Amino acid sequence: METLVFLFPQFNFMAQKEEAYFKRLDPQHRQEPTMKADGNRHQDKEKTSRQSLTRSGSHDNVSHQTKTTSSNISTETALQWSNSFEELMKNADGVETFSQFLRTEFSEENIEFWLACEEFKTYDSEKKLLSKAKHIYTVFIESDAPKEVNIDYSTKIAIQTNLSHPTRSCFEAAQVKVYSLMKKDSYPRFLHSDLYLRLTRRRGPGVTMFRRRSRSCIFNERGGGTAEPSPW
Repeated sequence: METLVFLFPQFNFMAQKEEAYFKRLDPQHRQEPTMKADGNRHQDKEKTSRQSLTRSGSHDNVSHQTKTTSSNISTETALQWSNSFEELMKNADGVETFSQFLRTEFSEENIEFWLACEEFKTYDSEKKLLSKAKHIYTVFIESDAPKEVNIDYSTKIAIQTNLSHPTRSCFEAAQVKVYSLMKKDSYPRFLHSDLYLRLTRRRGPGVTMFRRRSRSCIFNERGGGTAEPSPW
């Protein structure tokens, strides 16, 4: 009888019981597809997150913002910005366009710090001054701050000393130094940038120039580079 059952599996009445028996002994076998699916979904989420971060910090994103804002600026207004840095900074569109340029140079922390100081000087409440002063110090001044600006050690110490009882002028020295840095270093390059030349209609869209973190050389899309003296 056992031989007949083996030769003719259609008469094997123990098949279903044996299958259920092995499934009970090996529950991991049933969970394996689910675990693989969960792992694949987790990897997809990580991949999507990395792609999102890459897009948010790309130059393509900066270029898109530039085109949207600059379309409302007249040629006459843009030409006035070349008269002086002060002329640029007193114009709201000028400040925004200059900020976009600094983002392409990875030095937007300078204009953001300057604007934060301008806002800080409008506060009258001691509570508000204290809260805002701590925020500015944490973001722009202290060592390894997320947007640390380039100021000397003695200026940092002076700000830290006055942080417990801040006044509207406690960031004045640092703001002057950052303003001077933008005027002498960034502003001349801004006037020769594709962004500004397009606004003044002096030059059509051409090769976009990107400035790397090293601040020692300017690279274009073709991979060529020109040496540039460092201000530091």
